[in-house]
Amino acid sequence: MYILGINAFHGDSSACLLKNGVMVAAVEEERFRRIKHWAGFPSEAIKYCLLEAGIKLNDVDHIAINQDAKANFGKKILFTLKNRPSFKVLLESFYKKRQRLSIKNYLLKDFPNFEFKGSFHSVEHHIAHVSSAFHVSPFNEAVVVSVDGFGDFASTAWGTGKNLDINIEDKVYFPHSLGIFYQALTQFIGFYNYGDEYKVMGLAPYGKPIYIEHMREIVKLKPNGGFELNLNYFRHHKEKISYQLKNCSPNVGTLFSDNLEELLGPSHKKYQKLTQKHKDIAHSVQAMYEEAFFHLLNVLHEKYKLDNLTIAGGCGMNSVANGKILLKTPFKKIYVQAAAGDAGGAIGAALMTWYKFGGKNSKKRVSPHDHAYWGPSFSNEYIRNLLKLQKDRVNKENCVVENFLDFSKLSKLTAAEIAKGKVVGWFQGKMEWGPRALGNRSIVCDPRRSDMKDILNLKIKRRESFRPFAPSVLCEDVSDWFEQSDNVPFM
Repeated sequence: MYILGINAFHGDSSACLLKNGVMVAAVEEERFRRIKHWAGFPSEAIKYCLLEAGIKLNDVDHIAINQDAKANFGKKILFTLKNRPSFKVLLESFYKKRQRLSIKNYLLKDFPNFEFKGSFHSVEHHIAHVSSAFHVSPFNEAVVVSVDGFGDFASTAWGTGKNLDINIEDKVYFPHSLGIFYQALTQFIGFYNYGDEYKVMGLAPYGKPIYIEHMREIVKLKPNGGFELNLNYFRHHKEKISYQLKNCSPNVGTLFSDNLEELLGPSHKKYQKLTQKHKDIAHSVQAMYEEAFFHLLNVLHEKYKLDNLTIAGGCGMNSVANGKILLKTPFKKIYVQAAAGDAGGAIGAALMTWYKFGGKNSKKRVSPHDHAYWGPSFSNEYIRNLLKLQKDRVNKENCVVENFLDFSKLSKLTAAEIAKGKVVGWFQGKMEWGPRALGNRSIVCDPRRSDMKDILNLKIKRRESFRPFAPSVLCEDVSDWFEQSDNVPFM
């Protein structure tokens, strides 16, 4: 049985393919389009998954998408009746739903010679997130958490997973969201590109939590572990926010209201220099997110008495917070989905469909995902032919192509060049699933040079000087450099 899981018409569009419940391939559409966080229908990702399995679209039995328009329907009606959002807001929501329902038309356009004759399945957004982590984790039982912007009218969901079953016990619904809180403040600091929240994470260590009380005015914690936003500081619940999510890098309109500028002062404009105040706000934003996140986790541990935890959802990419979970909560073991954001929902949608149909009579869980190498790979012959085709461009850049049949010689030469201060692009094996470079598509350099961060940021990555890098450390030396020495396969 082949099941194709997709995340479509949203940031980080992606596809994955299961064969009898076993992962064959998974990849984000951005890797083919070369547009970060590409949103739309993941046709190229689907083509790769089918190619990797050696099948055609008409061989697929089920297609699962990580969105269900029927989910939380009562909450949607109640909110609409109570708040009466503008007609433009309702029209925008209706258009997005229709776009997702037209998947069959996209398949006909992109695969005209191979008609899909199987079944379509809609999996509620947060169930897909939770499944994407729990069902591929090493745990038979765990607390399960999804923290996101929004999906199917909810921003956060939690409960427990046991064997094959997932029980979602509670949620935080629209318009309250830690993801929206973080994104709105990211915009306030002057970072407007989709996914720029990691810039705030990188900026935060340069500041102090001077504005934490202001943040507590924006986010209110609740006794059940949940939270509420002070909606006076936001626009998304009452105004039409511009979203561009079709065949492009996502673009989101301004989420914060004028009241936030009254609370924190003028928002930072792109043309202005970052000041210490913005660094202090960034630190305070991160501190508030962690306060709310750990509050939820501590309440859940006290409630369920389980030491294992799985995390997914866009906020699950907040690696700074994730790295403190064992220090700030009683949990003993954690599993974070490699593509915790919406891309990962493709896996959860596919797995939920597998357990509902193909694996329903089996008590056996799929093997844990202990690596993230699910994307395309290229043979030496393919690369050799490509270099021949691009010979003029290679020569123009004064590049020399050498063949190394002995891997140890290649490794020694690379190490020698790095020791000289050179920066190496390392390319091998299958592409990583998720946003982290994990040795197969990586930039490698010498961290002993005090100016290396500036060289990478300014000359190679061409980005802000404060942005950090993740070091690769030998397993046996981890405890010499880090407070925690747990195995973290995706970071």
